[in-house]
Amino acid sequence: MSSAHPYIAREGWLFIGALAVSGFVAKFYFGLLGALPFWLLCLVLVYLFRDPQRVIPPVPLGVVSPADGEVLAIERVHDHYLDRDACKVSIRMNRFGTYATRAPIEGKIVQHWHSPANDDGNNGERLDRYAMWLQSDENDDVVLVMAVGNKALRPVCYHQTGERTGQGERCGLVRFGGYIEVLLPVDSRIEVTVGDTVCAGSDILAMLVHEQVLASKDRVANVLLES
Repeated sequence: MSSAHPYIAREGWLFIGALAVSGFVAKFYFGLLGALPFWLLCLVLVYLFRDPQRVIPPVPLGVVSPADGEVLAIERVHDHYLDRDACKVSIRMNRFGTYATRAPIEGKIVQHWHSPANDDGNNGERLDRYAMWLQSDENDDVVLVMAVGNKALRPVCYHQTGERTGQGERCGLVRFGGYIEVLLPVDSRIEVTVGDTVCAGSDILAMLVHEQVLASKDRVANVLLES
């Protein structure tokens, strides 16, 4: 993982290298003052495209945050990707946080979707949406949606349909931030509230609840009542 994803995201290498070289050229012709703006911009991009390692919590049924940012909304919606009722957690990415997105659960990537923005702004929708359907080995279905307002800043996806990804593993990158939606099974137990600041790969958004767990709890409750 360290070699595949270095500390600075690869998507920023070209811009950082170009600014660094431009700074050396400017220094040769115009001196240190001429090079300083290029090198300062280079440092800014190094900071913005940083992609540090994260400590993934050992919670198999946990849904980790896919991005750094703030929880904007938690609501029950109709998931039109999978045609089901779902619980949606919306996150606004931190413009000065990391741009990498991480898989909320471990499992297989079943399908990708791209929903382009309406150019006429119908219903106020001006965001391009890129969705990824992840399915765990226990058949939990989670949809990760990356939304951006600029078509030129199309998110980068590191995995193809049919591949597997680990919980908290880097799965993409949204350059200069955007909005993230996580569509969960409707019976998931939400662990965050609106306004919370979350850290990609480290903070738990929700816990998946399995039918067998619910059945076990019901059996325990019945035993206690009978006693």
